[in-house]
Amino acid sequence: MSTAVTGLALENVLYQKTESIAHITLNRPKVLNALNRRTFEDLKTAFENARGDAGVRGVILTGAGDKAFIAGADISELATTTAVEAGDGSRFGQEVLNLIENLGKPVVAAINGFALGGGCETAMACTLRVASEHAKFGQPEVKLGLIPGGGGTQRLPRLIGKGRALQLILSGETITAQEAYRIGLVNEVVPAAEVIPRAEAILKQIFANAPLAVKYSIEAVNRGLETSQTEGQALEASFFGLCAGTEDKKEGTQAFLQKRQPQFQGR
Repeated sequence: MSTAVTGLALENVLYQKTESIAHITLNRPKVLNALNRRTFEDLKTAFENARGDAGVRGVILTGAGDKAFIAGADISELATTTAVEAGDGSRFGQEVLNLIENLGKPVVAAINGFALGGGCETAMACTLRVASEHAKFGQPEVKLGLIPGGGGTQRLPRLIGKGRALQLILSGETITAQEAYRIGLVNEVVPAAEVIPRAEAILKQIFANAPLAVKYSIEAVNRGLETSQTEGQALEASFFGLCAGTEDKKEGTQAFLQKRQPQFQGR
């Protein structure tokens, strides 16, 4: 069952719930879903709503139309931005993408076309990425006299390694979905018609597992990447202990021993 959620004052983003999935869609197809300040504000509102809704267990983020996920920043807005405004805008965009990355629920980017600049950065902030066969990726900011400003210089090397990341950032080149898959930028490449269904299937596979274990797994990986391996392992042990004290752990182990499907409650 798909329902539009009322009460969200969103101009550039569509928000719908289908069972346990929140579908968040960038809705500026005439400008290839380019990111401006208002769009980031709408994304922040939408993801905060998804985070606070106990009925939402995961999110699919995509772009309207069949040409673009997010083609990048809105150049018409960027062209008149001062240095101070640009810095503030970069920090706000990073704040929104950090919210997506650390939502506590899995977010799948369903990449249905161009994911350039801020679009590539938004995809990288998601937990997983499914791309259509005709999707294109890149960080072309150097061609505009800029650098990536939405976390691209940080997330890209963490995903694909320093050398490959620097080549993409410094050349500004655009790569295919197949190349993005080869270097580890996306998880899967599927035909265009299967992008959303495949994203839904991945989330449903995750939903079969304990919600708190999913949440703590995401947090352990995200926070662990910012520390040494020794510190990351200490973090992992603390989350392992937290999970061991949950009702879901009791249910999961009993279900395994009783050879039945577990009924997790998220507590």
